[in-house]
Amino acid sequence: MKDPKKCIIVDDEPAAHYVLANYIKQNPQLELVFQGYNGIEAMDYLRENKVDLMFLDINMPEISGMELLKILQTHPKTILTTAYSEFALESYDYGVIDYLLKPIYFPRFLKAVDRFFSMENTTTKSEEAVANSVSVKVDGYFIEIELDKLLFAQSFGNYVKLHTTKRTYLASITTSELEKCLPEKNFMRIHKSYIVALDKIEETEKDFVIIKNEKLPVGITYKRELSDRLKK
Repeated sequence: MKDPKKCIIVDDEPAAHYVLANYIKQNPQLELVFQGYNGIEAMDYLRENKVDLMFLDINMPEISGMELLKILQTHPKTILTTAYSEFALESYDYGVIDYLLKPIYFPRFLKAVDRFFSMENTTTKSEEAVANSVSVKVDGYFIEIELDKLLFAQSFGNYVKLHTTKRTYLASITTSELEKCLPEKNFMRIHKSYIVALDKIEETEKDFVIIKNEKLPVGITYKRELSDRLKK
């Protein structure tokens, strides 16, 4: 059996957490890794962790579920959970895969989860066939960056400088968000501010790697993993 898909619940109602957590526990294909009670908690978690599926309430204080989807540059596949239906059409503009009305019944939950896995299987096959680029927003427009042309990525506040063989792009994405989009076998974070293409490293020094005459720092916590991966 494949590893279960990591999912989170974001809802301000404890009762909703109880119901969804119970449903998730009954599905061995899902693993509940986080429960948040507002949008801020969800954003903090998603910045640092990779998640496959999010059960998201719409009506929450401070930041609603719809506002959270608008704020996030990238987000997991999302199933909305709410007592209201008026946002159904708008939600699909943000890649929402299903819409569960409260109270949520187990058969309807299973149907939504089955839809997620159907989409996941389709996406996986597509990614295996064409995983050769990453889509990022530059100057307000999404462009495709070819992965074999990407040398390294450098954190720049809420942006990332993407250094390629052709030019440098300033992309509207954080380093953590970009890291989730890159194939782990080809790219590695070597510092809190740098991600590199492993096959583009030309030299290594005690605290640096060199790519196209650029000396990039290697954080102490990444040194051993980098050394091990370069030996392979």
